[in-house]
Amino acid sequence: MAAAIKVHALVRRLEALPASVVYDALRKLGVDNPILPAAIKSLTAPRRIAGRVFTISGREKPRLDRDETLRAWAALLSEVPPRCVVVCQPRTHAIALMGELSAKALKIKGVAGYVVDGACRDLDLVERVGLPVFGTHATPADITGRWMPDRRRGRVVIGHCTVEDGDYLIADRDGVVVVPSAMAGSVIGEAEAMNGTESAMRKAIGSGMDPLQAYLKHGKF
Repeated sequence: MAAAIKVHALVRRLEALPASVVYDALRKLGVDNPILPAAIKSLTAPRRIAGRVFTISGREKPRLDRDETLRAWAALLSEVPPRCVVVCQPRTHAIALMGELSAKALKIKGVAGYVVDGACRDLDLVERVGLPVFGTHATPADITGRWMPDRRRGRVVIGHCTVEDGDYLIADRDGVVVVPSAMAGSVIGEAEAMNGTESAMRKAIGSGMDPLQAYLKHGKF
């Protein structure tokens, strides 16, 4: 119970931060590749996600049984815990790994959002459901008879970024930033401090202070 309360508190703090500031904090603390590829962007409103990661992966295979693939997908959705952010590495860009009914099932469970290194379908309908979805593109092609999950709660690699189950994630219009679980508290604390400095810098610039003087005073730009 105490661990769950700690996770919830970290997520609430993460929700209040811009992705760019969290990225800056990670870089300051020595993390070199904390972001997913720029091709992964918001496909639906709302355009912001924060939460703890639940990883899934799979692959496209020829001539799969229709019922087998749909049963496997439904079972996978059933395993997703509430309040998490699903991060999917499907190893294909040819078919959609999120659509209206799946989004509705996850939204009802209280899932915070869905990030896929691949496609989504039913974008208008998914947007009405209200589940934030980040991905690379849209396609009408679905998983039926073509794709099977092969792992959940394991390590996935997306671009140059390694994502572990249980990591934290913040995504907005600037991109998707991954925070390693072991350093989440220190990263969020550093980002909060940096965000406060940025607020002071905004006020200085807004008041007409010379940019160099503002930088020398606040050490931020």
